[in-house]
Amino acid sequence: MLPDCLSAEGEQRCRRLLAGATARLRARPAAAAVLVPLCLVRGVPALLYTLRSSRLAGRHKGDVSFPGGKCDPTDRDVVHTALRETHEELGLAVPEEHVWGILQPTHDQQKASVVPVLASVGPLDPQSLRPNPEEVDEVFALPLAHLLQAKNQGYTHFCQGGRFSYTLPVFLHGPHRVWGITAVITEFTLQLLAPGAYQPRLAIPQLSRG
Repeated sequence: MLPDCLSAEGEQRCRRLLAGATARLRARPAAAAVLVPLCLVRGVPALLYTLRSSRLAGRHKGDVSFPGGKCDPTDRDVVHTALRETHEELGLAVPEEHVWGILQPTHDQQKASVVPVLASVGPLDPQSLRPNPEEVDEVFALPLAHLLQAKNQGYTHFCQGGRFSYTLPVFLHGPHRVWGITAVITEFTLQLLAPGAYQPRLAIPQLSRG
């Protein structure tokens, strides 16, 4: 059964659980930060994702991701980075008081730290957003109930040098497959929001530990 994670009690529980990490990590230098937008789509709790533009340079073009990007020297902290990038990419202004806290950082394949910032953005119609076409090809939401169904959860084994190296979660059967760092952050989020309803099917790999 999906808990009412968007209730005042649910919000306070999450804020309390994240308070220690938020105080410790907020001002710590990081390579990048992303916003994990928790929203209500037609009254249903969901997470908001973006499909990165296929016109971007680099290996992550065309990937599913949360809004976010590299930390700028002028950013006050990682929360500011996540909120600034979300506004630049989606035109979505999220007040800082809507931020619940910082989730466990993860690392990309270059070992650069990526800090996830969880925020509630309230009722939202993804189709009403006007994403920056230079950065985002598409915006879509996946209901928490969808992400929590075992039939929509999987995993991918990765090999390096011909040998098994690590395993990452993957979320299936939505408009786009959610994998890589975005799937790891999704798993962290589900563990926080629905600890009784979500049981990780695999251990989070060493690659992603902050």
